[in-house]
Amino acid sequence: MPVALSKRRFTAEDYQRMGQVGILSEDDRVELIDGEVVAMTPIGARHNACVSCATRALVIAAGEAAIVLPQGSVRLDRYSEPEPDLVLLRPRADFYASRHAGPEDILLIIEIADSSIEYDRDVKTRVYAESGIPEYWLADLNANLVSRYSAPERGAFRSLEQLHRGQSIAPQLLPACVLAVDVFLIE
Repeated sequence: MPVALSKRRFTAEDYQRMGQVGILSEDDRVELIDGEVVAMTPIGARHNACVSCATRALVIAAGEAAIVLPQGSVRLDRYSEPEPDLVLLRPRADFYASRHAGPEDILLIIEIADSSIEYDRDVKTRVYAESGIPEYWLADLNANLVSRYSAPERGAFRSLEQLHRGQSIAPQLLPACVLAVDVFLIE
């Protein structure tokens, strides 16, 4: 007789407790997506360089208009707490020390991907759209392009624009924060 298996979805609170009691450590490269603790792919040298270059460019371009959060957690809902490569947040005096940033705080999420491109494009795009994130940029290091997803509606982004080296890009909610696409695609 077949046995029906059921999955237990973890909440963001469960996930945080796993870290507090030592089930997960700071060295574990994981994130919570749709109630599942998902192992993240290792970070290569080019990926690190792109995150560092983009972080520097974003801090300079955004100035006091946004907080730049590199590789930190955001709480999208009860079951998702991803760790995007970069997030632009609405400014807060406490820099979100009292709570994780949520969808209402997020101006832009950026993922930089090489080996994780399919996951970032297929899964995270859906999760970010369902959470109402206004804009998501996906830097594809394999294709050397940045995809800009915007206009979330009914769990999907309605707009997709692809940008290449030599072009500029600015977050829709911070139009003065203009960046060269190249800062996300350095080699």
